[in-house]
Amino acid sequence: MTEFRLHEKLAADCILAGRLPVSQLLLLNDARFPWFILVPERAGVSEIFQLDESDQRQLWKESALLSAGLMRDFGADKINIGALGNLVPQLHVHHVARFCTDACWPGPVWGCGESVPCEDADIRARLAAAQNWFHGQLMLSR
Repeated sequence: MTEFRLHEKLAADCILAGRLPVSQLLLLNDARFPWFILVPERAGVSEIFQLDESDQRQLWKESALLSAGLMRDFGADKINIGALGNLVPQLHVHHVARFCTDACWPGPVWGCGESVPCEDADIRARLAAAQNWFHGQLMLSR
């Protein structure tokens, strides 16, 4: 059995917010959007249907809590959720808080403009918000 390892592109572009029962929660380092990514810690998985039913249900719960937190705490107009995997084959599910006033609206965030790294204070604020969304389930290490 192959051991889970986070894809190098995700590791380079994101900050680990913590671990949940199935997924790593990553913060994408882009100040333009509150943007988190769930990565199920399952080796060799590229599609949601490849997860067993229990993991699928848990991923959905993690996604719902993440989406609700983003909507509530950032006052988003819409939460965009996507599991594209065209550049990074490892299963990962993007959750992006979108606003009618953002530069990419109403189009997708992918391929729209250049990423802007977050300031340290913004990273700390986004990570602190994420801690509250998961009711004590978000662990910093496993």
